[in-house]
Amino acid sequence: MKAAVMREPNKPLSIEEVTIDKPGPREVLVRLKAVGVCHSDVHFWDANFPVETPVILGHESAGVVEAVGSMVSAVKPGDHVISILSPFCGTCEYCLSGHMSVCHTINKDQFQRQMTEAPRLSIKGEKVGQFLNLSSFAEQILVHENALCAIDKDMPLDRACLIGCGVITGVGSVFHAAKVEPGSTVAVVGCGGVGLSAINGAAIAGASRIIAVDLSDEKLQLAVRFGATDVINPSKVNAIEAVKEITKGGVHYSFECVGLKQTAEQAYHMLRPRGVATLIGMITPGVNIEIPGIEMLVTEKRLQGAIMGSNQFRIDFPRFVELYRQGKLHLDDMISDRIGLDGITGALQNLKDNKGTVARQVVVFN
Repeated sequence: MKAAVMREPNKPLSIEEVTIDKPGPREVLVRLKAVGVCHSDVHFWDANFPVETPVILGHESAGVVEAVGSMVSAVKPGDHVISILSPFCGTCEYCLSGHMSVCHTINKDQFQRQMTEAPRLSIKGEKVGQFLNLSSFAEQILVHENALCAIDKDMPLDRACLIGCGVITGVGSVFHAAKVEPGSTVAVVGCGGVGLSAINGAAIAGASRIIAVDLSDEKLQLAVRFGATDVINPSKVNAIEAVKEITKGGVHYSFECVGLKQTAEQAYHMLRPRGVATLIGMITPGVNIEIPGIEMLVTEKRLQGAIMGSNQFRIDFPRFVELYRQGKLHLDDMISDRIGLDGITGALQNLKDNKGTVARQVVVFN
């Protein structure tokens, strides 16, 4: 198959012929139809997060099942599927208590091949790293069955792929992690793909005021299409004071979708007493967040993280497909551009440069 291979950070990805193995007992071979280019990919491409090379990045994907292993029961050849980077084992404490999104941090070894086994991906005998056990910047992926969810075949796959990361992270954090209540107030800091999804989710949840915060006026205009009732550009006003003025004291819920110390602290300070701030953005390892301890005590504010929207993806994904069908989940508006494999480097650079017109660039395969 053809794949976009990363051999060095911050260098163009090379389109190469890659050998992909046959499915093992619980593995599934999927021919991809669409892959979203996510800001999380940028964090590894620009070495903000370490990754061993050569590697195939990419993780926000949808396609059609081509072959399955002897023990696979979740999907069958011909199924249309969405992938996810947080597979579940189904037997650990976290899975059994409904917190499947953190299972992969405990049991990740069972979702990848061991050193004694043939690699899933290779180039002329050289092992190629499988990014997040997916490696979706390729024509095919070979993954554990618990990294996939089957969806209805009438769902457009270039829209479906977005559900697998950006949408589940944003909407899922609203539904599962924060549990936003109807009539409440919400602030979303950062209006990229994840932030727009959080805004969309807050609108679906029935929030009365949804305040979008971003340095890009173009992204703020897009946020209104996703449900924002108010917009704030922190380069023009003090964002915390502006949020408190709009809401007469602060929001009930805030979501940090950038991944910076400054914005994480801002999201906390935008809260009213007993408000909940949820961190979604990928904060660089080693960076600590500072908040006033005594103020947190006396106001009963809460600061929490949410990985992949605290998802239960085999329940969530079909529901999100239905919300899209009903016109409530605005996936069409999220796609900024459709590209081929050879356009991925440019797409990553666009995200790194924080171009205001970019929400999601999608790789589409014939």
